[in-house]
Amino acid sequence: MTTIGIIGGSGLYEMAALREVERIRLDTPFGEPSDEYVRGRLGDATLVFLPRHGRGHRLLPTEVNYRANIFGMKVLGVEQIVGVGAVGSLREDVHPGELLVPDQLIDRTRQRPSTFFGGGIVAHVAFADPFCPRLGAALASAGESAGAKLHRGGVYVCMEGPQFSTRAESNLYRSWGGAVIGMTNLQEAKLAREAEICFATLALVTDYDCWRHPDADVSIEGILRIMHQNVGTAQRLIAALTGALHGPRSCGCGEALASAIITDRARIPVQVKEDLAPILGRYLGGEPS
Repeated sequence: MTTIGIIGGSGLYEMAALREVERIRLDTPFGEPSDEYVRGRLGDATLVFLPRHGRGHRLLPTEVNYRANIFGMKVLGVEQIVGVGAVGSLREDVHPGELLVPDQLIDRTRQRPSTFFGGGIVAHVAFADPFCPRLGAALASAGESAGAKLHRGGVYVCMEGPQFSTRAESNLYRSWGGAVIGMTNLQEAKLAREAEICFATLALVTDYDCWRHPDADVSIEGILRIMHQNVGTAQRLIAALTGALHGPRSCGCGEALASAIITDRARIPVQVKEDLAPILGRYLGGEPS
């Protein structure tokens, strides 16, 4: 059975068609995830939802425990994750209220752990193409089937926040070819790759950041208004996506660590092996991943 993870707002798991719903609280070697996981059945798929910022939106983007969040998804058997989040548009042709499925990332974060490794083990995964192309294509097709105005491809600029961009920064990111700007998906994509989980982003465009005149600059009121309008579309998209992801994965995400671990196995600390068993077990002789 396909198990799909969804990281985003609480409205995404308030779906009438979701059956056999249960809440699961986990602890991990990296601390507690943002909140309880909500697991349920939709059609022939199992969905695992996690509110990225916690219920009630309590966590800053920098405060989110991305390692615990992705590790918990791995423990729950998730093989494919969609990260849903609000973004600002950096392009004239990408309008508020529309969706975008990016295919590239630029990292402008500074204060966030972005790897499961260290403490006696080194691994370098390939990240040239940070999003799973198979999952991204399925996500885009599902969005179009749900009737959304959706853009395929584009560069997601991930900034530290919590403040929005200066006008100079916004214009700089546009000159780099950025399509949208947000504050969350970079760490999720990196950690999902290390955990051999497919990852794609559904970017909900809520504003034009602050580069575009004479439009009003980005405001939290405007963001929340557009996000609430998009919840129904996102729910329909998720329902359509579950029917498109059956069968074995045909991408390389599930083998991302096959040649990435460079530390002498005999020198990896026992505790590290135990902590990372859900991710590394099949490579280090522990529990299978």
